[in-house]
Amino acid sequence: MSSSTVNQFSQPCIYGHFVSSYAERKSRFMKWLTKIFKGNRGSPRGQQPQFLGDENMVWRAPVRTLDDRSKASKEKEELDRATAVSLSEDLKRPGYKCRTDNGEDLERSLNHDLSSSLYPPYPPPYAPSYAPWEYNPRSYRICNGCHGDIGSGNYLGCMGTFFHPECFLCRACGYPITEHEFSLSGNNTYHKSCFREMTHPKCEVCFQFIPTNAAGLIEYRCHPFWSQKYCPSHEHDVTKRCCSCERLEPWNARYVSLGDGRSLCLQCMESAIMDTGDCQPLYHAIRDYYEGMNMKIEQQVPMLLVERQALNEAIEGEKHGFHHMPETRGLCLSEEQTVTSILKRPRMGGREVVGIRTHPQKLTRKCEVTAILVLFGLPRLLTGAILAHELMHAWLRLKGYRNLSLEVEEGICQVLSYMWLESEVMPGSRDMPSTSTASSSSMSSTKKGVKSGVENKLGEFFMHQIAHDTSPAYGGGFRSANEAVNKYGLRCTLDHIRLTGSFPL
Repeated sequence: MSSSTVNQFSQPCIYGHFVSSYAERKSRFMKWLTKIFKGNRGSPRGQQPQFLGDENMVWRAPVRTLDDRSKASKEKEELDRATAVSLSEDLKRPGYKCRTDNGEDLERSLNHDLSSSLYPPYPPPYAPSYAPWEYNPRSYRICNGCHGDIGSGNYLGCMGTFFHPECFLCRACGYPITEHEFSLSGNNTYHKSCFREMTHPKCEVCFQFIPTNAAGLIEYRCHPFWSQKYCPSHEHDVTKRCCSCERLEPWNARYVSLGDGRSLCLQCMESAIMDTGDCQPLYHAIRDYYEGMNMKIEQQVPMLLVERQALNEAIEGEKHGFHHMPETRGLCLSEEQTVTSILKRPRMGGREVVGIRTHPQKLTRKCEVTAILVLFGLPRLLTGAILAHELMHAWLRLKGYRNLSLEVEEGICQVLSYMWLESEVMPGSRDMPSTSTASSSSMSSTKKGVKSGVENKLGEFFMHQIAHDTSPAYGGGFRSANEAVNKYGLRCTLDHIRLTGSFPL
């Protein structure tokens, strides 16, 4: 403990015997000794000398009478009184210091008194009686960032704590917050810009912060499968949408134009089937899939890949067509027509396909099914799902299933499409044969039945589309048919449909 701390106390404790200056002490002692010798110059007879250890030195001890003893007592009292007065005067002098024979005990006692006086006499109410506690004066501050003493410098106060200005940091970027306003999340502080960057949703098309609507709320659209967030305005502007996976075109990517108003993203383009010859292996593989389920299609039904316009014209000429989707992608023909098919795979010319060669083909009716038409330019798994759906229409007609309701026919066709996708994406899930080893795309990612992770994700999306379709015929029909197939099996469900025209309950 420094001397300055000791000087703060106004009433120090005094220990030991205090002595004034040397000259004063000598003067008092000589006066006292003179009085002693003056009062004892003679001694009564008969007193024997007392030897003090040396034969040659003799000193006669004075014999005091009762009066002498009372006089000595008075002189002692006067001497004590004078000493006390002298001490009291010395204490009033500035800079006075005391000396004690027991210095260590005095220092220990002083330290104990001074240290105990630094704290309030009673601990706070929350401090346990057995635990030490720390008392910080009002001017004592600890930085909540570096946990160092702030001292007398500048500081910031926030949330009941204190910070050095350089220790008040943004949790996101790690730089000091120097603005007058900042964002707070829990006990974490952020720059307003960093907090907005971290929490405010950004459009995944234009990469800008999604604006607020008239009510001041953040409003955006989100794809139910891909979770692509985008501004509502992109649904009505010129932003392209992939005709296969439905994702909007980001500004940092370019979709491929198929020349008929449709666009294809690059991921879907990797496995796209572009002409009739390219689709034949997949078509025969799906026929084999049907045969593996004891649903062999005996007749040789032609399959053609066509453009969008050709498919729409074929739909107009078909008497029994049920197509709820904005984009019809497949058709099972029952009438004789002349259809223009894709003869040769087009080539890429920048961001569009060019050089499409078509060939008109007259379709004659040899059985209940004239041909199966599929839109060109779709990924392999989507093309296969369309083929599986249309082949089920063909099987039902060829096997004599007549006058089925729209919900029953489209529902059971969607079940076959879903089952084929399931066999491709999750082989062995229903102990059904897979067509991966029997078919291949012209693209390297799917040759010899090897599918990439991107293609598998596309297959999951197409299954999601079927399962969550909102239309009564395709969506409601699928869910009713799928429930019956899971409960009774495919064969029993088909037999029940033949007999009653409805799904078993």
